[in-house]
Amino acid sequence: MGVAFLSFSKKINAIKDMESASKKSKPAVSGEIPNNYYRFHLPHLHLVSVFGDDWFSLKAEAFARFFGTPVFLIGQTVVVAVWILLNALGYTKFDIYPFILLNLAFSLQAAYAAPLILLAQTRQADRDKAHADADAQHREALAIASEDRQKLASQQADQLLELLQQNTQMTKLIKELSEHIDTLTQDIHNKAGA
Repeated sequence: MGVAFLSFSKKINAIKDMESASKKSKPAVSGEIPNNYYRFHLPHLHLVSVFGDDWFSLKAEAFARFFGTPVFLIGQTVVVAVWILLNALGYTKFDIYPFILLNLAFSLQAAYAAPLILLAQTRQADRDKAHADADAQHREALAIASEDRQKLASQQADQLLELLQQNTQMTKLIKELSEHIDTLTQDIHNKAGA
């Protein structure tokens, strides 16, 4: 997890760099993906983990995450099986049946595992909350952009309808003027021929 958090920190630094670069660069061409797509995470950069981001917290979280991996579960199963076999078959006598030392080891492991798992869950909950807030802001921005597009489309449709009406009126006027010109032309031809 330490590595994952460090990569998250690198992403945040990259977001800051992208934001400053996007302010300096020209606006994106239509259809182009903007390079500041993490911009909704920027307001949450001030959030720090409840337990801090020091070395111990990062290592403790990484260790707590390791508890749930198949490597840990299989490794622990192998160690316990070997422990029981060595003591039950009499190869060694350091923890004979009922395996009190093994129970003590499990109790010690549980005593440390529970707080480490809670620490990892709390830190993950903080990150999930920040991501949920950023996603909500993004959805809101998309909704506002959609409303703006609908308003613009409605305005353009109204303008198009008005232009069509003006075109119809101009066509009628041109027809009337053409008929009037035709009438005048025939009158001139009639007067010139008479």
